[in-house]
Amino acid sequence: MIAFSQVYKRYPGGHEALKNLSFSVEPGEMVFITGPTGAGKSTLLKLVAAIEKPSSGSVVVSGQNVGQLRGSAVPFLRRKLGLIFQDHKLLYDRNVLENVVLPLDIAGLPRPDSLKRARAALDKVKLLGLEKANPISLSGGEQQRLCVARAIVNRPAIVLADEPTGNLDAEYAGEIMDMFKSFNQVGVTLLIATHDEQLVARHGGRTLHLKQGELQA
Repeated sequence: MIAFSQVYKRYPGGHEALKNLSFSVEPGEMVFITGPTGAGKSTLLKLVAAIEKPSSGSVVVSGQNVGQLRGSAVPFLRRKLGLIFQDHKLLYDRNVLENVVLPLDIAGLPRPDSLKRARAALDKVKLLGLEKANPISLSGGEQQRLCVARAIVNRPAIVLADEPTGNLDAEYAGEIMDMFKSFNQVGVTLLIATHDEQLVARHGGRTLHLKQGELQA
């Protein structure tokens, strides 16, 4: 489903964020991307989502070489992905429900269907009673759960999560991980970037460890 082959990512000025990465992720796997800050975890996820392009090598997602996609094709790729960012990227001029329904509106789903699916996603993350609230009024844990709802509302085959528990206490972090496990149990492929080695140890799963942009044995 996801395959990196001899991937390098170089930024202007010569900084190499990723060096000679080769690995694959099978459908239905839950894989943790670990390593210290600056190891290249976020860059790796951005390559999968075609937010960044590799400097060399290939990144193949569901049979598509995403580094060679035309700009017009990228939105169609991202509709198959659920993206959870460190900085939430919530829209504070829209309520909770409208934040979740937005990807479905963009995809052209009829409004009654999109509202039904958005409410179902909010129910899964235990936020259905807050659908009319403004995201800015939510706690940090609730905002993260809102991001999860928005990421899964399209029923993606792949979810990419960048430090999804980084700013949460242990209880909220556990809730988020329990949600990810439930998605994985129904066949969703998950790539989770984290520097929290204890979190990985508690929840198991396959681990890819990065150090200074290189995959460690």
